[in-house]
Amino acid sequence: MKEISVKELKQLIADKKDFQLIDVREEYEFDEANINGELIPMGEIMDNVDKISKDKQVVVHCRSGKRSATVIGALESQFGFTNLYNLTGGILAYLEDK
Repeated sequence: MKEISVKELKQLIADKKDFQLIDVREEYEFDEANINGELIPMGEIMDNVDKISKDKQVVVHCRSGKRSATVIGALESQFGFTNLYNLTGGILAYLEDK
């Protein structure tokens, strides 16, 4: 599984790169803190595969990186995605890195 660091993600955002950011946390977690990702909770991801780009880099994140890793593994094995990156440490690492 490919990973992306917080520093690399922040660089993508700063450079205004064309990528998709998906947050697989629950809505209440998203409401507490979000980094402008598209909210598709883990339990709904398989019903929303059509919302995930296959043509550009897609960064998937959750709270700590565990749920997003699980989601990426499932999407890669069941749907053949090759462009997914797990945010190392999740939003907790993102918020820590000032």
